[in-house]
Amino acid sequence: MNTNPKPSAQALTSRNHVLQAENLCKQVSSPEGALTIVDQVSLEILAGESVAVTGPSGAGKSTLLALLAGLDLPTRGRVLLEGQDLTRLDEDGRARLRAQRVGFVFQSFHLIPALTALENVMLPLELAGRGDARRAAAETLRRVGLSERTGHYPRQLSGGEQQRVALARAFVTQPAVLFADEPTGNLDTVTGARVGELLFELNANAHTTLVLVTHDRELAGRCARVVRMDAGRVL
Repeated sequence: MNTNPKPSAQALTSRNHVLQAENLCKQVSSPEGALTIVDQVSLEILAGESVAVTGPSGAGKSTLLALLAGLDLPTRGRVLLEGQDLTRLDEDGRARLRAQRVGFVFQSFHLIPALTALENVMLPLELAGRGDARRAAAETLRRVGLSERTGHYPRQLSGGEQQRVALARAFVTQPAVLFADEPTGNLDTVTGARVGELLFELNANAHTTLVLVTHDRELAGRCARVVRMDAGRVL
């Protein structure tokens, strides 16, 4: 059952923008000269909206995600996250804003091998100085069905379980925006479908804006909007 019904256009327009990209360009040097990876992309994403970014490999999807999240800076253009211009912040300022307002889920789980599932989920809360880190982490792991695995290390968990820990870590801070880059790409079909269900359940419950890069048509189809890219441009 679809736990993330698509909101009406009227409902969406009544919300505030959480992300705005204005004429984003990203160029890198290559032996052949400057290579444009993202080319004049402008987007507006509303609070609580779910947006899938799709397109062929090499279209610039992951680079766009990194620019929107402030993990990388554009060659030209700017990104506003909740009204703050990321291009005007230094790296420390962008890192603080990400820690407070942004969550990430990647194709590779990026769990810390030396920490248990519970400790991995506690980490962003502890870095933020939260006194309730253990309780909040345990509750979030319960919501993704891992109450019995809190003391296990990543190597003791299946791929699907590791991605559920990564989901719990991303959502435990209740971010304004969650960026997910091919979150089911390393999982089999059944496990990927379950992780997708959890992604949208947590998104709906937390009222978090979701920006999702995926090749999975079914996952993309559950988003309120699909943005297709090719050769660095939004089609």
